[in-house]
Amino acid sequence: MDVTEKELERRRFILEGNEWKVIFAISMPVVIYNTMSQLFQFVDTLIAAGISTKVVSIVSFISSISWTMQTLGTGLAVGGGIIVARHFGSGDMEMVRKRISSILFITLFVSVAMTCIFVPFAKPFLTLLRMPPELIEDACTYFIIEVAGIVFLFINMIYYSIEKACGNTKAYMWCNLLFSVLKTSFNIIFVYVLNGGLTALPGATLLAQVIISGIAFSRLFSRKNPFRLSLKYCSFEKPFVSKLASLSVPVFMEKFIFAFGKVIVNSMCAFYGSSVIGALGVSNRIGGLSTQPPGGFEEGETTLISQNLGNGNLKRALNIFYKVFFINLVFALVCFIITGIFQQPLVLIFAKGDSAFAEAIAKIYYYERLDTILIAINTSVMGLLYGFGKTTIALYLNILRLFVYRIPPLFLFIHYTNLGIEAVGIAMLVSNGMVGLTSGVVAIPLLAKIKRQHEKYEKKGGGF
Repeated sequence: MDVTEKELERRRFILEGNEWKVIFAISMPVVIYNTMSQLFQFVDTLIAAGISTKVVSIVSFISSISWTMQTLGTGLAVGGGIIVARHFGSGDMEMVRKRISSILFITLFVSVAMTCIFVPFAKPFLTLLRMPPELIEDACTYFIIEVAGIVFLFINMIYYSIEKACGNTKAYMWCNLLFSVLKTSFNIIFVYVLNGGLTALPGATLLAQVIISGIAFSRLFSRKNPFRLSLKYCSFEKPFVSKLASLSVPVFMEKFIFAFGKVIVNSMCAFYGSSVIGALGVSNRIGGLSTQPPGGFEEGETTLISQNLGNGNLKRALNIFYKVFFINLVFALVCFIITGIFQQPLVLIFAKGDSAFAEAIAKIYYYERLDTILIAINTSVMGLLYGFGKTTIALYLNILRLFVYRIPPLFLFIHYTNLGIEAVGIAMLVSNGMVGLTSGVVAIPLLAKIKRQHEKYEKKGGGF
């Protein structure tokens, strides 16, 4: 198939260019987007807070549920991205196009099925998840609008994953930034100009997702795109589907368990009152200033490792990990210092004059901030695991994070101590800190094992 010189040049740069330059060139667009996205989410949360504290709690609760549902799309995007990146790295562009078409149509079928299942049963579903009774009526409408956007969200996820897998992270950045600008702009128009209420928020998100899906399809079906979608290129043979499932299912389970665990945590936090759910959500938003940008380096790391493994270059793949690990540690340290300096002003911005709400946010975030550096370790190791296709290990780490390190301590703090709201922050510190330490411990023997396997293959005259 005809591949543009631009695509080939990008491939050569990724596989042969200076490692530091490659990391920043591929990762920085994602880092910039993650940072800007966090700022836009700040604005969106402020808009919600401007409506009422009750709205902040509803948004925080539903966001956790929506994130749980989105994990299936995330799993397909990560697993599919790894497969596409491997073929791109090996230079098999015909197979790249086949896999892109197949993954997109599988995702489209799954997302439509999910929408048909969850929309009719929204209220009983929220009741089952122990949504506070005083919130459930308003939350039900919010949730239905969120679910209605799943088809467009999943399409966009796969499109972003494809662009990243081929090293085109600039397209990923610009589309995501456009989405954030559109979403926030629509929020402002719907809430402040049209005097919309709670449902204006998910409505703005849905409209922004639809617009981005239009852009994604125009790109994916364009004749100028060497990897354009085509039904005749779809292939669902057993080896491919099995490989996609083996990579995607652990990622889905990992993200699902973590996201569903957050729903459980929100339900447990309601013990201290529904406003604490909102306080935890705001604390997570502030914490995201330190954790989201390193996540951009993690995504770049996954792509680069996958492509270099596809090209048979293990040494370069490992060097990518070591350099990203260093970058994330430095970044986390800087953010830890900055957020410490501006912690009080950030809390007061969201509290909107509500002293009790401000106190709850401050008590939770004080502890959540302390795990910044350990989370950077976890983020770097996750990029290593995804890149090498060790998605099952990533699944086990997140099971530990929630069902060993977070939920049991939170339960004990709530029922057997007098810590009060601080129990929520301490539970976050324990879980995030311990998973960071555990990730570091897991990475050491894993790296040694990978090196031994490579040496064995080399002696036999093979590759990795």
